[in-house]
Amino acid sequence: MQQSVFDLMQQMGHEQVVFCHDPHSGLNAIIAIHNTTLGPALGGTRLWNYNTHEEGIIDALRLSRGMTYKAAISGLNLGGGKAVIIGDAAKVKSEALWRRYGKFVDSLNGKYITAEDVNTSARDMEYIALETQSVTGVPEYMGGSGDPSPFTAYGVFVGMKASAKKVWGNDSLSGKKVLVQGVGHVGQYLVGHLIEEGAKVYITDINQDKIKQTVDKFRSVEVVDGAKIFDMEMDIYAPCALGATVNSESIAKMKCPIIAGAANNQLADENVHGPMLVEKGIVYAPDFLINAGGLINVSAELDGYNRERVMGNVEKIYGRTLEIYDLSEQENIHTQAAAIKLAEKRLQDIANVKARL
Repeated sequence: MQQSVFDLMQQMGHEQVVFCHDPHSGLNAIIAIHNTTLGPALGGTRLWNYNTHEEGIIDALRLSRGMTYKAAISGLNLGGGKAVIIGDAAKVKSEALWRRYGKFVDSLNGKYITAEDVNTSARDMEYIALETQSVTGVPEYMGGSGDPSPFTAYGVFVGMKASAKKVWGNDSLSGKKVLVQGVGHVGQYLVGHLIEEGAKVYITDINQDKIKQTVDKFRSVEVVDGAKIFDMEMDIYAPCALGATVNSESIAKMKCPIIAGAANNQLADENVHGPMLVEKGIVYAPDFLINAGGLINVSAELDGYNRERVMGNVEKIYGRTLEIYDLSEQENIHTQAAAIKLAEKRLQDIANVKARL
């Protein structure tokens, strides 16, 4: 890492980064707290086998910043945080690891509240909940809301429909060619919505088991080689795996008018690739705007869970997406910049309110 963690924290505006290590359970975790202006930082814990510790740190910093914007633009009274656990999910998961991690979360005294993310489940949250109350997304039989993936997928779906309205003047996705890159929990739920709408769905994933699950569940999907996805013409590219698939190389090849997916940090560099998409005439639905459904869902656990209220709040993503497109045109800025501007305005406004109390 060429820059120190302090340098990166200051550049991205983080408040705190916590390193957690427990040799007995094999726990190596990083908890990044970006901003708590609006409330405690809520964000999932990602378990991933990063090539280096530095990759894990950068991912935690980028993801936690995205959570701040996600909560702010969604009107939630929550800050942004995220955690990563470094390791192979098939090897390191254990009750001891999750409970030890829960102890570390608890030591932050409510400043960080965790939830599910890549390679973590409601069962894992149940173990964490044995050691701390600062956890959401626990199973329904424990009074939680369970898996947030259906809500994330539905938010992406309505954001996609709003994008279609912007591009084609009609929000129907019937007959549209949609490539879903990554068919984990969220990707599979999204595929279900798209097929129900009458879209022609193509899928790709590095995990062949997930491909098989999806094909068995939805017979009409077509599998595409991951190395060739940007060679095909499509109406919508939906990145639903890890980030940075929208980069200089992929943008140069892209043959689609819309990018709308569930992955976090889809733009490898938002300052470079946001403008590049504008130049190419591709409408980009900002990731933290349309993938906020899961956060909206788990946040509702904090003040009395009500599924109907959650669905109503997730459906508001449609209108917000159109609002961002309008702001982007009015200000002559790319859509990611417009979404960040709206999120930062709320942060500044509420910080000013609190300062005057």
